Parts: sequence; structure tokens; C-alpha cells
Amino acid sequence: MNSVHFTAETSSNGVVERDFTVGEIPGVLWSPASGSDRAPLVLLGHGGGTHKKWPAMTGRAHLLVTGCGFHVACIDAPGHGDRPRTAHDEQEIAVMRRAMEAGEPVGPIVVPYNAHLAERAVPEWQATLDALQELPEIGAEGPVGYYGLNMGTAIGVPLTAIEPRITAAVFGIFWHESLAETAKQITIPIEFTLQWDDEHIPRPSALALFDAFASTEKTLHANAGRHKELPRFEADSAVRFFARHLGGSVMTPA
Repeated sequence: MNSVHFTAETSSNGVVERDFTVGEIPGVLWSPASGSDRAPLVLLGHGGGTHKKWPAMTGRAHLLVTGCGFHVACIDAPGHGDRPRTAHDEQEIAVMRRAMEAGEPVGPIVVPYNAHLAERAVPEWQATLDALQELPEIGAEGPVGYYGLNMGTAIGVPLTAIEPRITAAVFGIFWHESLAETAKQITIPIEFTLQWDDEHIPRPSALALFDAFASTEKTLHANAGRHKELPRFEADSAVRFFARHLGGSVMTPA
């Protein structure tokens, strides 16, 4: 089994940020600067076309670290960030860009391509989780959450369906076509968000994905706005959700 190899470290505003690799998988781990006490771990899945240190990822991580005292990890998905693109990646991205420029639906392109990425990313996430739980400040006994929207949901749903260590998850903003059957296998607490006026994801498709989760405790957050207009307060809600289900309390800034 590959272990975590830390390659860089910075610290700001009470958060330690450490770049790492697990084998050839590049990632980043955010942790409280206050010490090495064991705390829950939240896995962050980034969106398509972004990477592990995208501002949304860094912002969500800082909220979880400073608000709950959790550890938070994100890895680059295949073909993203510091990962090389395959010829298939380049072809799919080019097709998607042409569709967007022509004003054509992107779902028929994004859904199967993200399913292909998930097949590659799920075992990478499991290997990363194995390695992170070897760290003394995380350990193998603590609870684990998953937080991913857009492509982060496309990868996170199949990961959560087969990974019993994940005990709570935040998903959203994705089509149901490739994920509904897998979502039926998930019974852990779920928070799910969608954009009511999403120009890419038809509202019935997003609602069908929420409906598919077998969780007895699941909450739907529907916000007015287009695909990229998710309100920032949804990240605050996710912090409260994980505090409830992973343990810990939300700390209000003085």
C-alpha cells in the first residue's frame, strides 16, 4: 500500500495546508494548526475543469477546518490539475466545448465522460483514504465524510456506494442518468443541492437523482439561479451538516 508523502507545507489563518502524493496521485490536506489531535476527515471532490486547490475547494476546506476542527483532503481527478490528460480526455473536452459554443445540450457528453472518470477516480480515492488513515492525526477509527458537487458528485456517488467508511455526504448539481441506480444503494445521511434555473441540468433530472437516494435522512436545498450561481451560504450549511453527522461543533468567529 502506498503511504502519504508530503511535499510542501504552508499555514495561514489557523489552517495548515500540506501538499502530498499517494503513489502518483497528487492531493492536498488541510488540518487545524492548533495540534495533531485526532479529528474526522472530509473528502472533497472538485468540479469538472478545476483542480484540488480551486478557490471553491480551498474555501470549503477552510470552513470545515476552522468551523469544525476537521481534516479535509482533495485529490486531482484524472486529467485535471497536475494530472496529465489522455487522448480520450482531450477528445471529450473538445466535443464538450463545441457543444457549449453551439448552445447544444452538454449532458449527453458530460454524463458518460464523468462516468468514465469515476471508474478511474474511485479506486484512487480509496487508496488515498487508506493512506490518510495511516496518519496519526486521522487514524482508521474516525468518521469520514464526502463533499462534492458537479463532477464531484459523479465521482462521489459511486465511491460512497462502495465505501463503508463514508458515513455522511453532500452532493448535488448533476444529472440522474448515470447515477440513479447507484444512488439507490446509499443509505447514509445526505444533503443535496440543485440550481432551480440550471441551464445545463434539467430540473426533473436533478430531482430524480435526489429522489433515488435510499437514505432515510436526506435534505434537498433548491436555490434560484443558474448552473454556476450556487449561493456561498450552501458551504456554511455543509459545515453544519458534517458537524452534526461526523461529530464536533460549529465554531462562530469572535
